[in-house]
Amino acid sequence: MTGSEAPPSFRLAYVPGVIPTKWVRIWQERLPDIPLHLVAVSAAEAPGVLRRGGADAGFVRLPVDRTELSAIPLYTETTVVVVPKDHLVTAADEVSAEDLADEIVLHPLDEVLDWEQRPGQAAKERPATTADAVQLVAAGVGLLIVPQSLARLHHRRDLTYRPVTDAPQSRVALSWPEEKTTDMVEDFIGIVRGRTVNSSRGRRPAPAQPKEKRPDAGGARRKPAAHKPTGRGRRTGSGGVAKGGKRGKPRRRS
Repeated sequence: MTGSEAPPSFRLAYVPGVIPTKWVRIWQERLPDIPLHLVAVSAAEAPGVLRRGGADAGFVRLPVDRTELSAIPLYTETTVVVVPKDHLVTAADEVSAEDLADEIVLHPLDEVLDWEQRPGQAAKERPATTADAVQLVAAGVGLLIVPQSLARLHHRRDLTYRPVTDAPQSRVALSWPEEKTTDMVEDFIGIVRGRTVNSSRGRRPAPAQPKEKRPDAGGARRKPAAHKPTGRGRRTGSGGVAKGGKRGKPRRRS
């Protein structure tokens, strides 16, 4: 490697609500020689960052343009409504969009849910971000419907949430540029999919080394010698050892 060449590294983008800690830890255990750099991006920015090469792969919210990006859907999130802890909604375990028809429902400009018709009453202005909308919920201005991971990300002690049964849901996927499916991208796909380190599509295992033969004391392996009689076995008949007897002294001749 020359002085102008940078060492290999892997850049992983992720959108708000996604916690990549588990996968990063496994990467560091399996590939300690290749640093993994996290790139935090908004849900709207993520596809463009991947297309421009700002990251090698990323956790995104679907949909994405499949003509340029590959995507592996990972999970679908529960959609919840964020409300003050003393709100009437908290009396139920879950609600429907119709239950919120008379409520002011905030729709931030960075909203990630794809609504055909937004529920509730619209606020006079749309908050710029989900974080801003959460602050307005705490101030009693209105309610907010988001994927559950975003409700947890912006958790406040004075707020809680309940599932919305008929709201659209957000799907999270691992995505990367189709034309840049590198070995490192394949390695990370294997980690996310739970493949073991020895999987044929996981991290490429090192070639097996031939087993070395253990030499004997003389430096070479010898074949075991065939069994040979020693001549000391029991024999019957004259001059031999009687079966079950012992060789005695010769008799004196008279």
